[in-house]
Amino acid sequence: MTGSWGWDLLIGIAIALLAAWLVLIGTLALVRPRGGLLREALRLLPDVLRLVRRLAADPDLPRGVRVRLALLLAYLAFPIDIVPDFIPILGYADDAVIVTAVLRSVVRRSGLEAVRRHWPGTDDGFTVLTRLTGLDKPQPLPEQ
Repeated sequence: MTGSWGWDLLIGIAIALLAAWLVLIGTLALVRPRGGLLREALRLLPDVLRLVRRLAADPDLPRGVRVRLALLLAYLAFPIDIVPDFIPILGYADDAVIVTAVLRSVVRRSGLEAVRRHWPGTDDGFTVLTRLTGLDKPQPLPEQ
């Protein structure tokens, strides 16, 4: 391209990062909560963050689940997101979608009872959380 392998490498990395970012944005757009659920997800975010912290500290949960939750907390604490937080609504939507995906995997592995046991919010909030994450639907049994 440019005749210098260093510049070619730098341009290639930049293009790959841009392509990966666009794929992630597209994925988030496809799996985002529909209707008013996104607004409810943003409202529940403080309770969900406390829930994730409590679940990550629970020694009764499998190590893989706790590692996923710790990585989620690290992602949420990291100042650079897939969609920057200063973009209204969309900035926090990526966080809500990623939290939803991780909570679904936690329930598949540990059961809804573990999530319920650690839920810090109201019963109505828990109902919204289960609807938002699809946890109100029957889940397959955990693998032994």
